[in-house]
Amino acid sequence: MVRFSYVQLPDYPLVDCVDMIKTADELGFYAAYSVDETWHKDMWLLFAAAADKTKNIRLGPNVTHVILREPTHICQMLATLDELSGGRAEAVVSFGNLGLLEQYNIDWKTQKPLARVREGMEVMRRFLDEGAITFDGEFFKYTGLFTFARPVQEKIPLKMGAMGGPRSFEVAGEIADGMHHALGYSRENYEYVAEHVKLGLDKSGRSLDDFDLGAWVVFAVAEDSEAAKRAARIMVGFYISSMPANQLARHGLDRDDLQPIIDALGAGQIDRAIELTSPELAATLSVAGTPEECVAKLKTDILPTGVNHIIAAVTDPMMVKAFSGKEIQGVPDVQGQLRLIHDKVMPELG
Repeated sequence: MVRFSYVQLPDYPLVDCVDMIKTADELGFYAAYSVDETWHKDMWLLFAAAADKTKNIRLGPNVTHVILREPTHICQMLATLDELSGGRAEAVVSFGNLGLLEQYNIDWKTQKPLARVREGMEVMRRFLDEGAITFDGEFFKYTGLFTFARPVQEKIPLKMGAMGGPRSFEVAGEIADGMHHALGYSRENYEYVAEHVKLGLDKSGRSLDDFDLGAWVVFAVAEDSEAAKRAARIMVGFYISSMPANQLARHGLDRDDLQPIIDALGAGQIDRAIELTSPELAATLSVAGTPEECVAKLKTDILPTGVNHIIAAVTDPMMVKAFSGKEIQGVPDVQGQLRLIHDKVMPELG
């Protein structure tokens, strides 16, 4: 069975952010995730506010980072959220958003990012499970550190966020409870991802049946196909710079050909960047259109590869305007799109 979750950029008024999470809960979405980045409002406080206003939906970061965040501090917040939500917290962990790290003047290449994530995940698992840790690692060291922040769940799921691979995909399969792959859309891409995740799963004696393999995708759905695709086109331009060259290549794209879009965004030339993001490119790098078109994209390119979880970064008119200043007509708000996904997409995917 395919899980559906909603991932939010918490840039709306917070009352609206909570209402969106409540709607996703009422519609039976598996989880509401949010990014843990300085650019946006604080997702930990947001989910604390949403915890007692929801009943079943799981809550947590997708992703939180072990370069800007200290792993035991993440555990303290995660266990506290787990208590507030009655055992519904989980976390997706990575080394960080490269653009954000650059703004902190952190050279991520010197941080041994994948080794740091691996060690951070070990620290988090021990600290969550035992409530205390003595540890002498390459990146993290503790002597008798303890916390009274204890989770309600017997085992809070700790998943990894990964994009480029292949080593990150293999490590996720080996040590994590799942892996969410952001900004992937082609069948070739997900076949590659699944192949390397399975290599890690083999090491841990598990299979994809035991694993949450998630696709984090730009998602715009409306009865007006062209309107949904226009909304997605605007957002795709902003995300291209986050995609590694090898990931772009698995979509038949050359990063050098897309550099003018990245340069235009860097120069603040939003209109130029959107103009350079062709409708064909936007269609390649999004799930957008009518419910039927979205179902077809998922069935053809993503789900046959072993992906069992769709994490929809819903793109609505308010988000489009916040990023680009442009008005989009014919596209529902977040709640409207969540209802369309519930009513017309989920039933077609089992």
